[in-house]
Amino acid sequence: MSLFAGVLMILAGILNAVQGVVALFGNEIYLSTPRYAVAVDLTAWGWTHLALGVLVAAAGVAVLSGRAWGRVVGIVVAALTMVSNFLWIPYYPVWGVVVIVLDVIVIAALCSWSRAAAQAV
Repeated sequence: MSLFAGVLMILAGILNAVQGVVALFGNEIYLSTPRYAVAVDLTAWGWTHLALGVLVAAAGVAVLSGRAWGRVVGIVVAALTMVSNFLWIPYYPVWGVVVIVLDVIVIAALCSWSRAAAQAV
């Protein structure tokens, strides 16, 4: 299960980083929501998603390398990306929901780790 979680985290990290780069360059694919309760500039969102993407990918590498702290960091960072993508939903609704679902799967995979299964590999 940790192989699945690690690979999915690296994939989610790359997707978050790409999302951040696109927001940094001010691409017109994002919706403008002037009356949204949490109005944050796209540049700030870009840097946020880029940083979280790098952290998620790094935690995924740590999980793949068998580091115990990688699971804890992975759960925390996946939860942070869930919150950021929930706040991102008004800008790009479908993508925000897709990344939230990926993060839920990552957290479930990281929480279902068992010592016996890890030692058998």
